[in-house]
Amino acid sequence: MKAGFLEKLIERLGRIGPEEVQNYFLRLAQEKGFLETVFNAIQEGIIVTDSKGRITYLNDAACELFGLPASDAIGKRLDERVRGLDWESLTQSSGPVSRDMEIFYPANRFINFYIVPLMIERRETAVAGIGDSGGSEVAAASVDGDRPGSPIPATAEQVGHAMILRDITESRRSAQQIIESERLNALTLLAAGVAHEIGNPLNSLHIHLQLMERQAHKLDRAAREELEESIDIARSEVNRLDSIVTQFLRAIRPSKPELHPENVNTIVQETLRFFTPEIQNRNIVVEQELRSDLPPLQIDRDQMKQAFYNVIKNSLQAMKRGGTLRIHSNRDDTHVLISFIDTGSGISAENLGRVFEPYFTTKPSGTGLGLLIVRRIVREHGGELSIESSEGKGLTLTIRLPYIDKRVRMLEAGDSRE
Repeated sequence: MKAGFLEKLIERLGRIGPEEVQNYFLRLAQEKGFLETVFNAIQEGIIVTDSKGRITYLNDAACELFGLPASDAIGKRLDERVRGLDWESLTQSSGPVSRDMEIFYPANRFINFYIVPLMIERRETAVAGIGDSGGSEVAAASVDGDRPGSPIPATAEQVGHAMILRDITESRRSAQQIIESERLNALTLLAAGVAHEIGNPLNSLHIHLQLMERQAHKLDRAAREELEESIDIARSEVNRLDSIVTQFLRAIRPSKPELHPENVNTIVQETLRFFTPEIQNRNIVVEQELRSDLPPLQIDRDQMKQAFYNVIKNSLQAMKRGGTLRIHSNRDDTHVLISFIDTGSGISAENLGRVFEPYFTTKPSGTGLGLLIVRRIVREHGGELSIESSEGKGLTLTIRLPYIDKRVRMLEAGDSRE
């Protein structure tokens, strides 16, 4: 829209006929349609609100970001349509405000809000042919001094806000991956020290326990049995320490999986058998809903069994007697999904973002390495791991593992030969 068009139109309102008015309105409609086309072509979301936070305009990108149909959003308050949006804090400043926000619907994204107050100048100008000699109030961004009438100093009034929404999900997750990589590098250095400082003494203890066991055979029966009992206890504790060190090293050392076609349902069932005594003793109900037509996956059987072991162990530890663990497997067009759903104590929103931090645990005897191991294994198989939980309402952990559909491969091979 050309600068000064509205001012010129206002000045001539008293001197134009009906046909000219119609032409002006057609021109305004054309320019409005042009601007909407431009705004809808922009990748960033644009939302305009009035002074009370009601939506007066939003482009296609904004509708897509928030899953809002334009027809349903216009005239409604923005904070009613976007859950978790603190409209008061975003608009309390008299100048531009930039904020980052995580949204979960219709998809989990990080959005940057850049909000600018919309100010309009109102002044009284004597316009020929309109109203009485006192003139009328005219809204305009600026009025030149040589225009007809006697301009009076304008006063600025805030009439709403303009918001520019930018999807920063990719950059935010890249930053998180860099931070995670730095943490793992630090842990790798620490692991080398742990392996040297603890591993060597443990080997020495093993050797000396074997020597003590040989000497015990020279003693009489009563003394030998007492000493052998002490040796067994010491060996058990040494093995436990060795297991902790081994688990720690597995959590941070990259190990390339040896891939073979495997039935993931079979691995789930084999892993579940390890916990049969504990499940029976605590009266825990295990419900298995394993889809029978899942395609074979190229996975490392031992690593995936270790991942399932840690997930099931966490679920059992989170539940009291008589809880329920539901294991569900399914598939979509590209992935096999294995979900573990328990009725345990769940995880608070505050702690949910920390579950993959090394040594973070909500259990008194936990190491804080279990889920770190699970995520590393899943990622090395090209998969994804997601957790949904709320405090006191259980937890759902879903592992997505990719598979190759042979029908697609055959079709692609057929297309390439033509």
